[in-house]
Amino acid sequence: MGSPGRLAGIDRRSAIDAVRLRIGMAISLGLLKPGERLPDQENVARGLSVSPITARRALASLADQGVVVRRRGRAGGTFVADVPPRNVLAELTASPAESQAVNRLVDRRLLFECAVTHYAAINATAEQLDELDRLTHSMAASADWSGYHQADEQFHQLVGTASGLGAAVEAYHETLAELYAYFIPYPIELLHKSNCDHVELVAALRAGDVREAVEVSRKHVDILHRTMFMGLTDGGDTADRGRLAAPSQRSLGAAGLGVLPD
Repeated sequence: MGSPGRLAGIDRRSAIDAVRLRIGMAISLGLLKPGERLPDQENVARGLSVSPITARRALASLADQGVVVRRRGRAGGTFVADVPPRNVLAELTASPAESQAVNRLVDRRLLFECAVTHYAAINATAEQLDELDRLTHSMAASADWSGYHQADEQFHQLVGTASGLGAAVEAYHETLAELYAYFIPYPIELLHKSNCDHVELVAALRAGDVREAVEVSRKHVDILHRTMFMGLTDGGDTADRGRLAAPSQRSLGAAGLGVLPD
């Protein structure tokens, strides 16, 4: 994911520290609750688009610092600590340079998203539309942010492919990958609401309604400025946070988490 467009300061953050930061910020923002069980290591890795070894080492580090706790047995797993150390969470914050870089990534994705959606409304095949529809059902059935993020990523990649824009699709996919690297976990209830955008988009694509499809995609991505970590930590108002993925506001865009996942 190290494209030339990324800031040197971001590149210097290790993959393990980036995962620690993303989980820590989700806890600080109240998106992951005390006592909440995290997905297993494999799914944490998939949900955050990192390798399993990176996820394992990041979780082990957070456990050593008391941010998460590990329990054995049938009901075991990794859980958010009941009282995560505030001093540790205070260190798990993004720099202003990172926040600025992510805002620029959102803007770049916004341009790409409108373009690929425009041409997907013209060029998408029946098979691609059926697969997009299947992915919306998969997101609706997801039990946690990790499963949702995986289906969300496939959904947006397929919209790009369906545009038929050739080499430009690869650039779009690269931007998606860069942005997904900054999504933090979100409550699945909010992500399910976010999926309403995907359903609307598929309907517009099926109808060949270019204007409606592009507008759904534009709002879907533009709200990331307020609902990704840099928007929430900049003091976005409580009402915005409460409506994080309400259909009328459009949604998180990928984690999500997600952003997040989206």
